[in-house]
Amino acid sequence: MVPGGEENFRLSSFILQPSSFILISMTSPIIVALDVPEQETALRLVESLGPAVGFYKIGLQLFTRCGPGVVEAVKGAGAKVFLDLKFHDIPNTVQHAVESAAALGVDMLTIHLSGGSAMIRAAAEGAAGRTMLLGVTVLTSSTRDTLRETGTDAPVEDQVLRLARLAVENGVTGIVASPLEVSLLRQVFGAALTIVTPGVRPDWAAANDQQRTMTPKAAMQAGANYLVIGRPITGQANPREAAERILAELV
Repeated sequence: MVPGGEENFRLSSFILQPSSFILISMTSPIIVALDVPEQETALRLVESLGPAVGFYKIGLQLFTRCGPGVVEAVKGAGAKVFLDLKFHDIPNTVQHAVESAAALGVDMLTIHLSGGSAMIRAAAEGAAGRTMLLGVTVLTSSTRDTLRETGTDAPVEDQVLRLARLAVENGVTGIVASPLEVSLLRQVFGAALTIVTPGVRPDWAAANDQQRTMTPKAAMQAGANYLVIGRPITGQANPREAAERILAELV
């Protein structure tokens, strides 16, 4: 079954043993961003993080360097893969790209909703229920000034809602949005959306290039299903300890 619905993470499904935070769980809500330059480094992270992490995000840096083989390697290690390539092209091209990604066995996959309704429908056809298709609304590095620069004279929240509606109307019920818009999305769409939230930073981690951020606990309380976290985990001396610390803070 693809992510979402009744199999979504619930904190009550975890048992945290205080001495080591060993997890007896369904799926952790944490998606770790494997924003590293080499497959070997990515696989070491997968091996070390274990059940503290539900999914691993393979983005442009790692996929461009290593190709589809890195997806197969992470899947081969028994992990779930979120392929974050944010497809945005003509409908036919996007449909076939999604079909190719689904054939790799990825569990989540992103498209840019700004590609419009025809492209979104084509992506949904390409996914054909084999992978959770996620529509990217407004990047967490973007602000209203960014939108103005690219010709959108609307508040960020309005643009996120506009694109989310476009997604739902065209067969996509998974959304990528900053934590600042999660509560609003829940008010409008209720439980109909699976919301994946980047821009999540514990209060003990640096914000880096993210502009619209929130702590993991606050993002989950707002209604996020999954949290994309990179450097606050992968940049630590002990990534497993950092992931477990975040999980402990969610309780």
